[in-house]
Amino acid sequence: MKKLYNQKSKDLLIKKLESEDFKRITCSFYKYFKIDDPFILRDEIYSEFDSLNILGRIYLAYEGINAQISVPEKNWGTFLTIIKTYVDAPIKTAVKDGLSFLKLIVKVKKEIVAYAIPKNKYNMDVVGKHLNTEDFNKAVAQDNTTVIDMRNIYESEVGRFHNAEIPQSDKSKDLLPEVRRMLKGKEDHQVLLYCTGGIRCEKASSYLIKEGIKNVKQLQGGIIQYAHDIKSKNIKSEFIGKNFVFDARLGERITNDIISGCHLCNEPSDNHKDCKNDACHILFIQCEKCDTDLNGCCSIKCKEIESLPLKEQKEIRKNQNRIDRRRYFKSPKY
Repeated sequence: MKKLYNQKSKDLLIKKLESEDFKRITCSFYKYFKIDDPFILRDEIYSEFDSLNILGRIYLAYEGINAQISVPEKNWGTFLTIIKTYVDAPIKTAVKDGLSFLKLIVKVKKEIVAYAIPKNKYNMDVVGKHLNTEDFNKAVAQDNTTVIDMRNIYESEVGRFHNAEIPQSDKSKDLLPEVRRMLKGKEDHQVLLYCTGGIRCEKASSYLIKEGIKNVKQLQGGIIQYAHDIKSKNIKSEFIGKNFVFDARLGERITNDIISGCHLCNEPSDNHKDCKNDACHILFIQCEKCDTDLNGCCSIKCKEIESLPLKEQKEIRKNQNRIDRRRYFKSPKY
């Protein structure tokens, strides 16, 4: 039986991608619907997608599917035919092309969005009204309206809608309670939610409606669809900066505005990267000068570790007390 996981090293995967002589299309889709046996579906999807040389990350749960993938352009038509046999969901193509995924991962999870809230706190049959790009822009300008960014703080740091309120959370499980606190006293407001592709707003809007927030609406297709619409329909963008994405690209530019700064020197920059030190890999924003000075690392300490022989680096990684376990860089210091 064929193994349902990648067995090649990262370096080999990168070389394989770089040697490809065809284009790829990065896309995403999701849908909340009942899956009787996500484990069987996992095996079927992995087998089908692997045969088409599709790369990416797909999460399955009894409540639905959430996928971000990279499809060879030559196999695009076949992919569209196959996916319709599993789920009828809108497919959003990326705003920016580029190397996005190295391998194919298909996992079964408890939730396709890890909010970790009890099932009696939401009802996916009752969600916020979907607004297209034009209607969302109109709603943003209306009185008694609160716009909420339903993403993690490191995402909204590089791009967001004008006047959006930003939850101070970098973990999905902390997000909904934080948003509910932010809306205390605003129960009669029109609440507009947005996220990358729409999936987080679906469950979040259902949760808020259960919590007594009646007038909840959400951006249809998320920032990805919004970016396509403002370009194709020549609509003024109320979103500024970059759209953070969870793949190797780490961002898609929507407007030329740079609204964040390097976490080390505070110079204008919105280039996210993972620290080059394998014992760290913290996510942070770095300008070109600091990138050069620190060799892609987040600190002098990490630069020193990264320059050590590989054997010594591995020994350091074994010592848990010497490794910073933060996921996201929060303080501008060396």
